[in-house]
Amino acid sequence: MSAQSGVAAPSPILAPAGRAISWPFVVAWLFCLVFYFLQYAIRSAPGVSIPELEAAFGLTALGISSLVGLYYYTYAGFAIVAGASLDRYGAKWPIACGVFAVAVGCVLFGLGSIGGAESGRLLQGAGSAFAFTGAVYLAVHGFSDRWLATAIGFTQLAGMLGGFAGQFVVSPLVHGPISWQSFWIYSGVLLAIVGVWVLMATPGSHAPARGSVWAMFAPYKVVLTNPQSYLCGIIGGLLFMPTTIGAMIWGVPFLGVEHVGHAAAAARSSMVPLGWVIGCPLLGYLADRIGRRKPVMLGGMILMLVTLIGIAYTHGVLPPYVGGLVFGIGSGAAMIPYTIIKEVNPDNAKGCATGAMNFLVFSFSAFLAPAFGLTLVRLSGGLPLTLATFREADLIWVAGIVLSFVLTLLLRETGAAVRSVGRIQVAGESH
Repeated sequence: MSAQSGVAAPSPILAPAGRAISWPFVVAWLFCLVFYFLQYAIRSAPGVSIPELEAAFGLTALGISSLVGLYYYTYAGFAIVAGASLDRYGAKWPIACGVFAVAVGCVLFGLGSIGGAESGRLLQGAGSAFAFTGAVYLAVHGFSDRWLATAIGFTQLAGMLGGFAGQFVVSPLVHGPISWQSFWIYSGVLLAIVGVWVLMATPGSHAPARGSVWAMFAPYKVVLTNPQSYLCGIIGGLLFMPTTIGAMIWGVPFLGVEHVGHAAAAARSSMVPLGWVIGCPLLGYLADRIGRRKPVMLGGMILMLVTLIGIAYTHGVLPPYVGGLVFGIGSGAAMIPYTIIKEVNPDNAKGCATGAMNFLVFSFSAFLAPAFGLTLVRLSGGLPLTLATFREADLIWVAGIVLSFVLTLLLRETGAAVRSVGRIQVAGESH
């Protein structure tokens, strides 16, 4: 039983002190960031060409939503496969296969047939599952443990920039110089080039695997029998929800009932992911700089809670654009559990740890997105949404942040400062 957490967990895993940077893995990580940027862009790109897709495929808005949503089914499933394959085969071939899968999926989506679009979207989701997991795997092997949280923060920064590009860069492209079909085909060609770069740059870090293919899922037994893994996944999921669902999906409708114009509402809501771009690397750096993870996480949660209350339950207290930006910066704390789950599990399960984390966080998204929408419908009684309806429903996000704060107190601290103390204690006992 951990004295700090009150939760039974394996003994702390002490990382080697002062491990040097491995530049081949760092270079491969940079190429994987390009992959992560591009897959995030293509994830959000369909949203800017809904009328064109409806006309091309003869679908209603609901049908287009179902088509676009196919991405998330394969993403969630292959998050598990990605983590296991990285631990078994190393980074080179799993990540490259993921890039090529997304490339083929983009080309199929751009061919203009409904069958090709469905198959393409499924391939895009399956391949994209290797992007973040692969980047984190490469960061673990490339950076010293002291700078791991910073590297993971910059990884998420690349993804959020891709999300911006999928909206603000793709829209003028497909409504200007190129057609939406050409965009997808060009994207597939670009991703194929990135796949070649990944193959050339990524070290072949594993010997040929032996035994059954199913043996690659064995490390999940270690990850999923560690209570700390579940704490990381639940905390990460709770911290993602107020931004990915509360702000990015329902932010514009919420501001609409406050009589904010559509363009201004979209601009103000975009401050939240912009805050992520700042907060993920910043909070990761702070966690590495002080050598402790939990104080930075708790500080981010407090910042989220205060700004959420200011945005949802007070009017005019926070400047229009500042509230969303600061809320997004605080929510960058959601990336730190990705670092902790790597540090509370052994080296041979690092990929599976990220895969499990991704699966748990994504499962929260899949469950709470429709649940929050249903809550709004029931609170409104089928009538148009009002400010009072949103304020009552937003208590879900307040409760989620508070719960994540309490659960963080149960996490074991894994920062470099604590590991250094552990190494000194072990050395003292050996004498």
